[in-house]
Amino acid sequence: MKPIRTALALATAFLIPTAFAQEVTRIPHIEGEIVIDGKLDDAAWSQAVPIDLAYEISPADNTPAPVRTTMRMATTRDAVYLAFHAEDNPKEIRAHLTDRDAAYKDDFVGIMLDTFDDHRRNYEFFVNPLGIQMDLIREEATSNEDDSWDGLWTSAGRITDTGYDVEIRIPFSTLRFSGAPGPRRWGVIAFRNYPRNIRHQLANVKVPRGGNCLLCHTAKIEGMQDAQQGRNLEIVPTLTITDAQSRDSRNGPWHGDGVQIEPGVDVSWAPSPNLTLNATINPDFSQVESDQAQLDLTSNFALYQPEKRPFFMEGADYFNTPFQVLYTRQIADPDFGVRTTGRTGSGAYGAFLARDSVTQLLKPGVLGSSFDIFEESNNVFVGRYRHDLNASTSLGVIATARHGDGYSNDVAGVDGRWQKGNHTVTAQFLRSESDYPLAFNVSDTTPKGNAWRGEYAYDSRNWFMNTWHEQIDPGFRADLGFIGQVGYDKSLLGGGYNLYFDKDSSITKVQFYSDFDITHRFDGQLLERELEAQVQANGPWQSNFGIHGLTRVRFWNNQLFDESYVNLFGNMTPRSGVQVGANFRVGPQIDLAASSRGQGRYFDIFGNFSFGRGLSVNADLFQQSLRRDGGTAFEATVFDLRFGWQLDPRQRLRIAVQGSNIDKDPTLYVNPVNRHARDIGAQLIYSYKVNPRTALFAGGTVGGFLDDDNPSMFASQRGVFVKMSYGWQP
Repeated sequence: MKPIRTALALATAFLIPTAFAQEVTRIPHIEGEIVIDGKLDDAAWSQAVPIDLAYEISPADNTPAPVRTTMRMATTRDAVYLAFHAEDNPKEIRAHLTDRDAAYKDDFVGIMLDTFDDHRRNYEFFVNPLGIQMDLIREEATSNEDDSWDGLWTSAGRITDTGYDVEIRIPFSTLRFSGAPGPRRWGVIAFRNYPRNIRHQLANVKVPRGGNCLLCHTAKIEGMQDAQQGRNLEIVPTLTITDAQSRDSRNGPWHGDGVQIEPGVDVSWAPSPNLTLNATINPDFSQVESDQAQLDLTSNFALYQPEKRPFFMEGADYFNTPFQVLYTRQIADPDFGVRTTGRTGSGAYGAFLARDSVTQLLKPGVLGSSFDIFEESNNVFVGRYRHDLNASTSLGVIATARHGDGYSNDVAGVDGRWQKGNHTVTAQFLRSESDYPLAFNVSDTTPKGNAWRGEYAYDSRNWFMNTWHEQIDPGFRADLGFIGQVGYDKSLLGGGYNLYFDKDSSITKVQFYSDFDITHRFDGQLLERELEAQVQANGPWQSNFGIHGLTRVRFWNNQLFDESYVNLFGNMTPRSGVQVGANFRVGPQIDLAASSRGQGRYFDIFGNFSFGRGLSVNADLFQQSLRRDGGTAFEATVFDLRFGWQLDPRQRLRIAVQGSNIDKDPTLYVNPVNRHARDIGAQLIYSYKVNPRTALFAGGTVGGFLDDDNPSMFASQRGVFVKMSYGWQP
């Protein structure tokens, strides 16, 4: 079980709305100059309002904070200014030079801003003691924190004899808020991450355990009536130069398209504080860093990879619904795109258009799915609107359409959410109609169908539970989404109990959880009946460890198989800059390629290490094997090794090395299989980032493989690239 990347646990699964009126703090408007250099010596700071982070909200239950932290806040006509003084022993401060959005294990301070004060969505800005920035957007409906959003703001940090100081300037042009005249009211949570033997989380407000609404507990601030966003126009020209080659055999010729030079431009304009327009021409949709290595020989479904392309990452939360009907990596190679996102007085909306030069298709099924790519262009449209009936209830609609030559896929649906106190209810209904050309090689060329889901969840201080049911027709297709299984219905009932201990205890929390689910094919055939249970605990060295067990009946190739496993997991941070963890799972499971049951084993060992201020190593090694019929049917090993050297806050050198090794015993399979296959790839990247829009990337890649037809390793891929962008704000 991988460690949670973001440090903001914040007990967000255990929060309840506040029913009483809250005091409102006036934020002063200042005229003096403040230089963002990490030194709190500017005279203008004396005009700012001080806010104490007086409470430890996790793991303690709103007890007095163990260390003192003061935030000062003020505004000018064009920005919000923040200053933090975090008292501490400087020898114990955990701080490293890292890339942006990568310092979550360090000490850091920052703020969460609910700029519409509607408990739906907030911005998060955090800075570690060396000035490294982290920014996210959090969606209340899912408690999801997305750090793919990158705002333009300024920060600086400095370690002192009494702790560390941080200064932040957030331009109003980076934020979206109500455009109504007069003073504005926002929700605010000031936050400090204080990681030692345990991870202490400090705030200016109390956050009770129990419930599921973090933003219901924000402190209220008022002011910003003179906020000016300026022209709020940004133009980002880009230039990408690549030369990639590949070959199929050791002595085969290298082939490729030669040097490719791709200029492009992105334009962003916010004509009002609650409306943003984006356009891109010949966009640079290349992603710089390689995806995390994945391999699963016990699943027949396509593997998910997260989006990393800037145009699609910004504003992605506007399109979230219970079903993932939008997975933007399905738009594989677009020529252009336009998007609008915004807020009304009682809701939010988003829409975009794009033209894709190829058609990437996720072909779903009852028992498996796979990706296919066709050299056919298509046009894409996505539209989403959510209307808030009141503070507890919202309704939404979404529509996606992808059309090409002889091809169409249209999806439309409605969804709703009700949340009050400890209770949350969500539901969604979708309808799809499709038309596929014969070249797509699908069994049904005109599928159509429905999909629906309903869920109820309850969260209190100790008890929690959830139950849901979903049903997807065999003909339902969401070609712009990530829905890999169709033709089934599934029900789940689960719940658990949180046991908290005194803050001086070595164990701070133990959680018990269990659920039961059952899945049937559209014709009534049982596909899966599963019971699982888990116990996990939080302990010293910021550790999380536990045991998870599962037993199920699983349908495959017209047979029902019994599967089960026991999984031991844990991770810890024994000292600053060191995190290690492991997973070990063993139990009987199916060999899908042979439709036979064997004894499976899986282990995963990972570690993240920082040396000095700027050197880091992230390593992940996992192995999966299955023994049956007196032999080892398969054994697969995958490693992912990444080195980083942050020369300064702007410059970084990265090396990624990934590889896999798969051995199979052909005598245990009816159909021919490779006895041995191995691949390895490496990537070197140098980056220089002035800010998220103005940056330079340069590097190269090389890769090779071997298999039964090519018994010795040979280089099969190679390439170099340069990627430049410049953020211009006229």
